[in-house]
Amino acid sequence: MYQHSRLNTNRFGFIQKFKNFDYILLACILMLGFISLTTMYSTDGGKILFHTKSHFMKLIVFTLMMLIISFINIKFWFFIGYLSYLVVIGLLFWTYFFGVTSSGSQRWIDLYFINLQPSELMKIFIILCLAKYFHRMKLENVNSIYTILTSLIIILLPMGLVIVQPDLGTSLLIAISGIAVLWFAGINYKYFIYTMLGFIISMPFIIAFLKPYQKLRVLTFLNPDRDPLGAGYQIIQSKIAVGSGGIFGKGFLKGTQSYLEFLPEKHTDFIFTLFSEEFGFVGSVILLLIYALTIYRIMIIGASSRSYFAKIFCYSFGAAIFVFITINMSMVLGLLPIVGSPLPIMSYGGSSMLATMIGFGIVMSAKVHNQQSIA
Repeated sequence: MYQHSRLNTNRFGFIQKFKNFDYILLACILMLGFISLTTMYSTDGGKILFHTKSHFMKLIVFTLMMLIISFINIKFWFFIGYLSYLVVIGLLFWTYFFGVTSSGSQRWIDLYFINLQPSELMKIFIILCLAKYFHRMKLENVNSIYTILTSLIIILLPMGLVIVQPDLGTSLLIAISGIAVLWFAGINYKYFIYTMLGFIISMPFIIAFLKPYQKLRVLTFLNPDRDPLGAGYQIIQSKIAVGSGGIFGKGFLKGTQSYLEFLPEKHTDFIFTLFSEEFGFVGSVILLLIYALTIYRIMIIGASSRSYFAKIFCYSFGAAIFVFITINMSMVLGLLPIVGSPLPIMSYGGSSMLATMIGFGIVMSAKVHNQQSIA
């Protein structure tokens, strides 16, 4: 009798979890996955080649992983907050000493089935770590010098390990993820103003320490036409492709800038360029609306969560996704220097998609267990 009652309780709990699922957010993620797959198919010239096959497999595996993560109690993610951060720090050290080198950068660990880029994982796990750090903190302690210094150390340590790879762009994205948590945790806005002023004042010194190719990117951003066949080639071709799409685009598989190979690396950071050329302004607006709805649902989940930890994670993850999208699209439109920021879910890359899906999984976990309090 007891076992039958327990079985019914477990069955009810499982059904309740399905009812708590955010199906609107899931639909947005699946739509983005479908759009990314069709765009990747286009980058392969309308054939099912390596990038399309690989992207499809990663979408399937990481989406299933996200669904599994969703049903894990939010308490578990709170429990491993510090541990996950330390594990990724260890992976960054491993990358520094034993990582795979490609195109002059040492950013990856060869796991045979995937070349893992730990810096991508840090974008998510730094949010998890800081969300746990601020969870039980009293409001009067949030703005203490000790709290601020500890938070800065948590942010600056992985930044330093990523900068030496070298990967300045990803290190800045990690900083943005961490700063988002500080903002939502209630750090006084004056500290952000002071930091921004300090950053602006120190810009000449920062530029002096940049590597030659990084300085070239800044100069190219300021004047792409100074080297139209060299450093400025990518951004010039990107803007031509976006502009040539017009209102409704050239049509699926009809993007000339991409098919005539004018646009290199179109499957990674510049995936939005190809999409915009083929589907035009209307298609781009629809894509932006899907992203906007995704971020909105993340924020709604955060607002409805009972635990402060889940609230901070959802708010910070949503803000980080917004910034990642903004930076990528600004980059391909020539509004920001090229910093190597992938477009979430859309861009080709296993580590980026893995990190993003882990983030979505934790958000879904917060929704499924939204009445779960964390003492």
